[in-house]
Amino acid sequence: MTRVLAARLDNDGDVLITGPAIRALAAGARELTLLCGPRGRQAAELLPGPDRIAEWCAPWIDPDPLPVTAASMAEVITLAHGIDAAVIFTSYHQSPLPLALLLRMAGVPFVAAISEDYPGSLLDVRHRVPAGIPEPERALSLAAAAGFPPDPRDDGRLRIREPLLDVSALTGSGPYVVVHPGTSVTARAWPPDRNAEAVQALAAAGHRVAVTGAPAEKALTSYVAGGDGTDLGGRTSLAELAAVLAGADAVVVGNTGPAHLAAAVGTPVVSLFAPTVPASAWGPYGVPSVILGDQSAPCAASRATTCPVPGHPCLTSVTAADVVAAVGSLTTRSTA
Repeated sequence: MTRVLAARLDNDGDVLITGPAIRALAAGARELTLLCGPRGRQAAELLPGPDRIAEWCAPWIDPDPLPVTAASMAEVITLAHGIDAAVIFTSYHQSPLPLALLLRMAGVPFVAAISEDYPGSLLDVRHRVPAGIPEPERALSLAAAAGFPPDPRDDGRLRIREPLLDVSALTGSGPYVVVHPGTSVTARAWPPDRNAEAVQALAAAGHRVAVTGAPAEKALTSYVAGGDGTDLGGRTSLAELAAVLAGADAVVVGNTGPAHLAAAVGTPVVSLFAPTVPASAWGPYGVPSVILGDQSAPCAASRATTCPVPGHPCLTSVTAADVVAAVGSLTTRSTA
């Protein structure tokens, strides 16, 4: 098993939480290739462990999938030639079997994955895990089952490559809190008005506030920052965002990629968590955190991308005062 392929084909946050397992594979491989999707490429570039990154868009995983074509399938078969072992990492609702079939067609002799479906001869290791365990631990258990236990010196936390970039020109000097209002799907979003109220309340409580977001979220970050926060919307790459989050006392964010990025740089997280997926599995991992949001709301475990309940009660029940109190508890704990 000298040449190993690790596959994680979805978003940046999913790639980040697979980081500890990818490090375990890297420790046991002579050469590790990380196969990611276009939505996870930025995070893949930040992970320690892989020797090379390969990008391919899986039509059974990407939310805006391209058509299935013979040419596209041939791409992944070609890039897998010469691989000795492959470990396919997925979320619980995704199937590893289409990729396993392509890897078999490439001649990969050993393939491991978590699969509830009968895999026939597609998998050499069909691993199973109990529901609800933290996703990083789920991935680590698959790596171990495939013959790649973690290095005993590895603490198993999320991590990105260092050194981090210098972002002092963006953040200025002195302590600050980050509010990240954007999410990948609307069902996980705290309303913009509430985010804006939180920025005002945090500023009134004596915190300097930076508001972060992707280029497509610049209107949102400008509104949320208002006159009390520093608007960094659209001004950071993922690597720069990591450095901004690393310098913060705490990060206020929904269940989205930057929550996992904050965990990867060791920053406490106030998690505005819609219970469409379980917080036990997808909450911030390995850092102090406070989960806000009604985890017993009717949308619980629905995996909804658009809120199915009028009024979005799981998150509209959270107030700016709740956020200020949560930030206070985390910052007090981190300086104790």
